[in-house]
Amino acid sequence: MSRTFAVTRTVRCVLVFALTLIGMGEAVSAASRIKDLANIEGVRQNQLIGYGLVVGLNGTGDTLNNIPFTRQSLQAMLERLGVNIRGQQLRTGNVAAVMVTANLPPFGTQGTRIDVTVSALGDSKSLQGGTLLVTPLLGADGNVYAVAQGSLAIAGFQAEGEAAKIVRGVPTVGRISNGAIIEREIDFQLNRMDKIRLALRNGDLTTAKRIAAAINDFMGSATAEPLDQSTVQITLPGKSDTNIVALLTEIEQLRIEPDISARIVIDERSGVIVMGRDVRVSTVAVAQGNLTVTIAEAPQVSQPAPFSMGETVVVPRTKVGVQEDGKQLAIVKEGVSLQQLVDGLNALGLSPRDLIAILQAIKAAGAIQADIEVM
Repeated sequence: MSRTFAVTRTVRCVLVFALTLIGMGEAVSAASRIKDLANIEGVRQNQLIGYGLVVGLNGTGDTLNNIPFTRQSLQAMLERLGVNIRGQQLRTGNVAAVMVTANLPPFGTQGTRIDVTVSALGDSKSLQGGTLLVTPLLGADGNVYAVAQGSLAIAGFQAEGEAAKIVRGVPTVGRISNGAIIEREIDFQLNRMDKIRLALRNGDLTTAKRIAAAINDFMGSATAEPLDQSTVQITLPGKSDTNIVALLTEIEQLRIEPDISARIVIDERSGVIVMGRDVRVSTVAVAQGNLTVTIAEAPQVSQPAPFSMGETVVVPRTKVGVQEDGKQLAIVKEGVSLQQLVDGLNALGLSPRDLIAILQAIKAAGAIQADIEVM
């Protein structure tokens, strides 16, 4: 008996330990790193844009007579190279005017290469096989931060004949990997700052408070405070030997459980419904019925008797049927979870568009504690 009791007790301890591990796993999986919840204010990308020319196209470039800016740009470029074509008739179809865009990464240094995207601006049919000429990339302040040049890589293609044409993808947009060189750096001295702000990607007061509490526990003092639902300010220690980058690296790895508002997002065009885990419903009764109207045309041919000098005519015959599938009231109990709500609505055999109408009706009745956002 004692041996059996010992084995049973051991099994019970193992089961309790396993359940504890499962619960810990769920808790850990629900927690997220601060690095995934917030950005450091000031550490951001900057958008660049430029106007240039793509040459080397196989007759798929802009029509110079229809696109005046391409013709003017071609003339200006050739004049800078010592070629004067003023007043001459240009018939080339191998040049296209394009817009070049790129993102300047934070702390990008001179000489570092970045990717660029090239998009046709005129009536070019394809940029396949083209080469982008030297194109300065400007920032929002009008300064040149990078220079782009190189051969384009096109994902789509176009082929056509006299009576048919086929297009796959978008042949008028290309990409140049490492196609631009950074020429100007943006001055941002992170290691010299005495205060740093964390900008939450999804603003929430509870999440901001939890981030500040986790940072204070890690630092051992009240160095972090939430300023609003989207900002947490960290007052860095005044020691000269403190490495701010190393400190922020440790702070980014801290884990907290973010809190989100109860929200239902609806896309009426595609019928997509996304509901948060905290959505709750008060007691409500739901009924849904479908009205089906069927119209069937069965025309008949009326054939006259022989030698009656009559005409053969088509006599219309229409059958109209009406059927209504009325379902019984389904009661959704108060405080049900998201899974119970979904199971209850699915039990009614509803389509996504019917679910959208029912959720909006429940919200209008004041029985659902969540915000509904229609995209």
